[in-house]
Amino acid sequence: MTSNKMYTENKDTKAVINSNNASMGRGFYTIMLAQFCSSLADNALFVVVVKLLGDSPDSDWKKAALVPMFAFFYVLLAPFLGVFADSRPKGKVMSYSNLIKVLGCFLMFTPISPLIAFAVVGLGAAAYSPAKYGILTELLPTSKLIKANGWIEGLTILSIILGVVLGGQLVGDTMTSYFSLIDLPYLDTPEQIAVVILLFIYALAALFNRGIPRTDAPLIPMPKNQLIVIKDFFKCNSALWTDKLGQISLATTTLFWGVSANLRYIVLAWAAVSLSYDTTQATSLVAVVAIGTAFGAVYASLKMRLDEAPKVMNLAVLMGLLIIAMLAIRNDVTLPFIGEFQVKALWLAIPFLIVLGAIGGFIVVPMNALLQHRGHSLMGAGRSIAVQNFNEQACILVLGFSYTFATGAGFPMYATLLSFGGLVAGMMWLIKFRHHYNLRHYSKDLTILLNKAREIDH
Repeated sequence: MTSNKMYTENKDTKAVINSNNASMGRGFYTIMLAQFCSSLADNALFVVVVKLLGDSPDSDWKKAALVPMFAFFYVLLAPFLGVFADSRPKGKVMSYSNLIKVLGCFLMFTPISPLIAFAVVGLGAAAYSPAKYGILTELLPTSKLIKANGWIEGLTILSIILGVVLGGQLVGDTMTSYFSLIDLPYLDTPEQIAVVILLFIYALAALFNRGIPRTDAPLIPMPKNQLIVIKDFFKCNSALWTDKLGQISLATTTLFWGVSANLRYIVLAWAAVSLSYDTTQATSLVAVVAIGTAFGAVYASLKMRLDEAPKVMNLAVLMGLLIIAMLAIRNDVTLPFIGEFQVKALWLAIPFLIVLGAIGGFIVVPMNALLQHRGHSLMGAGRSIAVQNFNEQACILVLGFSYTFATGAGFPMYATLLSFGGLVAGMMWLIKFRHHYNLRHYSKDLTILLNKAREIDH
């Protein structure tokens, strides 16, 4: 099979229908366990590195740059990562990826900037992602993709919750005072001890990855001419963007993850300004958003079908408006004719952030499953995920560097929140408009694709 050969719709549909009775086995639960450990360490490390960068006047832009630096290799190597994931057993690819993250942790003990070391961890994450999502389409039938995505996303979000809490505690006053009493060679600060702890979690994830079974999916060798890989990648990218369902799901997930990834740091900055929180306290609010996202993701996995995924776009517009509404939650908020608002801002922030996260989780699970279904039908699992990662991480990169520039230039945090919320609401309205345009002008094609998705789900 050549590297740029597309899968045919009929072949894919037949394979899916024949495998509808398959059940989730040991391999799927091993993936979940490995994913939990790897994601837990990723999110804890983000908080630790924020603390590691310190509180110097020039540290604000460096902290903001952590998000785009993590995304850098996702974009740079996108044409090659999907092909690489399809050319080798995906369990081994995931194990090697976690070892790259271990290397990134080691680099934090060298004179190299923590930003560069964190980018190396991002390289491991970039290589991990196509294999993680791609193997789902190899182990499970398409009819179980939404359920599998719900479990994976729900577990990933649980790892985000525990990860940011773990990271916040590792750099909190209690653990910092305890670590300061430990005299270990080459470990000069409590933050470095925290990095070592996370290094071992990455190593544990790599060990779990080795237990993922080899599937029957054929390996697709990487071509020797790398120009063919690049050409194939952009051909796959074009195929998804021109597909009448693929373009809608890809646009939605691209925007969602672009904003969500940067919102993780923005919530930290917002909590510091609006609620006067330090890093450890602010991480609890990031965890609150993740709790809501987990509920939304699991609920979507139980209630939504593939053919219903486009219906969540109205919620995506609402999500943008809710981000703007965060501006009203402040310790010093006043209301006309009432004066000083007597309810503590935190009591408003917690349920608000849970709802915001739940909407996000309910949006991303069906859209992600629909995108995986269309991508697997058109080009194969690894290439599809690589295209998805390229677009999503490019959005993270652009928005992240824009926020980094705004922070370095002294723009207020509230202006950034207003911009992000307006961007989500406006862009999702345009995506929704595009879908309705497709329904009017390509109704026959869309009917066939939606019916196929409906048949697979049943």
